[in-house]
Amino acid sequence: MHRRLIEAVLIAGLALGTAGSPWAQQRQAKPGPALQYDPSLDANDQLAPSQVTQPIPAAVPTPTGPGHATARAAKHAASDAPAAPREATRKQPRPAIFRDVACSGPFAKDSSNLKLAMLFDSRNVTYTDIDFNGSKVGASILFPKDPKRRLEIWWSNSTNRSGIYLILINGQSTWGAPGGMRLGLTLAELEKLNHKPFKLKGFDKDKGNAATVSDWDGGALATLAGGCKSGVSLQADPKAPADAVTALPADHEYSSSDPALRAVNPTVSEILLGY
Repeated sequence: MHRRLIEAVLIAGLALGTAGSPWAQQRQAKPGPALQYDPSLDANDQLAPSQVTQPIPAAVPTPTGPGHATARAAKHAASDAPAAPREATRKQPRPAIFRDVACSGPFAKDSSNLKLAMLFDSRNVTYTDIDFNGSKVGASILFPKDPKRRLEIWWSNSTNRSGIYLILINGQSTWGAPGGMRLGLTLAELEKLNHKPFKLKGFDKDKGNAATVSDWDGGALATLAGGCKSGVSLQADPKAPADAVTALPADHEYSSSDPALRAVNPTVSEILLGY
């Protein structure tokens, strides 16, 4: 279902204004603004000083006899002396963690898996091949074990793992997208970001029962800084009557301000950014 949603959004949303572009030619195979930082990292992402150990030296026997009395007295006096102050441990800066995707920096079109590994730490980046429509598409997953920080990135050049083709924000991810887009936004909130109503295709059972943005209608979300395009899919409220959802089929286009569409209270379930 996830892959069918991607295909639908790419065709309906990302393809706008890109006829004849590499996007349109490559779609059969799946593959700025200032960045916001959050310097926090899980403790598991770092090597704690307590994990570094040294072998304990064997005990040295204390010499005996009258010739060593003076040495023992000096040693005893030294042990009673106050310890010299230790030099304060210098804290190493923690790597910055991006919370908003921008069409620049590590998420620019010419980025690579290597750049991501250098910025986010190679332990937080996993590379894998994804099967899409019978083709293998190379993808990097940021923070694969943390659903809230997970981000999926497909590469145009899977051999060199370079050239961003598509960025996916879905599941429980808390990443934001250009223009203020985030998972869970309502139609009214998307309209506010776009500065006007936009158009959507209805809910398609064969594509995950998702509605997809088909045209931002010249709004603010139609053009993103950095040159990437956006696609958005939305899921109806699970509590919405089934007949109200089926009454909005995918072969029709609706305005985001349509009362029937608003009645099923759809929210953003996936965001796609591509070049």
